[in-house]
Amino acid sequence: MATASQRVHDPGDDERLLAELGYKQELRRKWSAFSNFAISFSIISILAGCFTTFGQAWNNGGPVAISWGWPLISIFILLIGFAMSELVSAYPTAGGIYWWASKMGGPLSGYVTGWLNLIGLIAVTASVDYGCATFLNIVLVNMVDGWEGTLTQVFLLFVVILALHALINVFGQSIINHLQNVSVWWHVFGAAVIVGILIFVPDTHQGAGWVFGERLNNSGFADGSDSGGMYWLYILPLGFLLTQYTITGFDACAHVSEETKGASRAAANGLWQSIAYSAIGGWILLLAFLFAVQDPAAVTEGGGAVSVLLDGALSSGFFKAVIIISTIGQFFCGMSCVTSMSRMTYAFARDRGLPAWRTLSKVDRNGTPVAGIIFGTVAGLILTLPALYEAPNGVPVAFYAVVSVAVIGLYVAFLIPIVLRLRMGDRFVPGPWTLGRKYKVIGWIAAVEIVIISIYFILPISPAGVPGNDGFDWKAVNYAPLVLLLAGVVIVVMWFVDGRKHFTGMRRTIDDPVLNK
Repeated sequence: MATASQRVHDPGDDERLLAELGYKQELRRKWSAFSNFAISFSIISILAGCFTTFGQAWNNGGPVAISWGWPLISIFILLIGFAMSELVSAYPTAGGIYWWASKMGGPLSGYVTGWLNLIGLIAVTASVDYGCATFLNIVLVNMVDGWEGTLTQVFLLFVVILALHALINVFGQSIINHLQNVSVWWHVFGAAVIVGILIFVPDTHQGAGWVFGERLNNSGFADGSDSGGMYWLYILPLGFLLTQYTITGFDACAHVSEETKGASRAAANGLWQSIAYSAIGGWILLLAFLFAVQDPAAVTEGGGAVSVLLDGALSSGFFKAVIIISTIGQFFCGMSCVTSMSRMTYAFARDRGLPAWRTLSKVDRNGTPVAGIIFGTVAGLILTLPALYEAPNGVPVAFYAVVSVAVIGLYVAFLIPIVLRLRMGDRFVPGPWTLGRKYKVIGWIAAVEIVIISIYFILPISPAGVPGNDGFDWKAVNYAPLVLLLAGVVIVVMWFVDGRKHFTGMRRTIDDPVLNK
């Protein structure tokens, strides 16, 4: 009988390959290679991250954090994507990240990775839907008389959007892959329309010298200085959260690999290509933003919000059109996030990595993990509750904290299997998509970058959030490290109470005789 490593080169025999990895086919395998690419491209969503976290880069570094920071960080993320593409080609399962870690490092590695990945996916879902609610709120303020746009109203919109995404994923199983395809074209043509508007509608444009050379420190640190060690080593790297957050969630290609035809190649290509195309498209969109800035001081006074930038550059009609295009793109993005998150939840529960594994590992007659969908959306709602309280400086600290949780949770989960693959060396048996000998340099660069950004994104983003500072306010605290610390405690406790008893890594759901059919 051929081994898994031999038969992985036959992308047409997906069900047999899955059986060799230990699982029977329960999810419906009807996704094309394009659909697999589409879900990660949609979750990355330049119409979401470039809009919702633009202010983070503007306040922490200014235009240079965007014009230079975006392509620089994108290169590092693409290297991370290459390392992960090699892994998904060898192990195309819905568990994705934690499955790889279990295979290469044992149950404990897989357990920790699974929980971090799940926390990251829940946080991504929450942050995307809250961002969508924020932009929908802008639309309603400009189009509905009497709509005040309060924090409470934004949160209610967030709850409604979360519920809609859950319902679409539960009852729209027959069309969800087609909706992912529609989302790709919405992002491509929507971004193109926005760039066109920003080129032809504004009265004036900034020069290239300003776009690629202007520095700004609106963080509150270092008395606003845009030079010196504090700026270059602390403030500017905080601005890189824009890129690191926007280009994330690409592990979705792995999580839907059990539903993808020819997954060992399609998922690998979909993963790195979703990063590459998003990096190019996002840079073009962000440069269009910067060139269209009319009054930099007004944007700064508005906390770097892209809505302030657009309002100053466009007439009312074009402003509404751009915001609506972005809001719809963000809605598609949130829908894809729920799909990815629910598949990972299902797979992790299938291997008994979650306490309620019997419930969370069930699928309905349409092959939909309904319990996983409900679990993830409710958890995302709870995580975002602090957004009901406004930070004293007006910066959406709660939103950026959820974003930081998403980035750190996901990227540290990516880090573990990348390091384990480096440790395996030549003992690793690749699939048809492989890095060859380049895996060493790519893997080490990817690992170091993840460690560095994980440290930065748990740091305070404003002086009011630094304990002991004058004007300290708990509502200004970046609560990402508190969430991650609590998560770490929960993971350790769960491992000793439940995980080590039930989670053994990959748990076979199929008998060996099936492989001989």
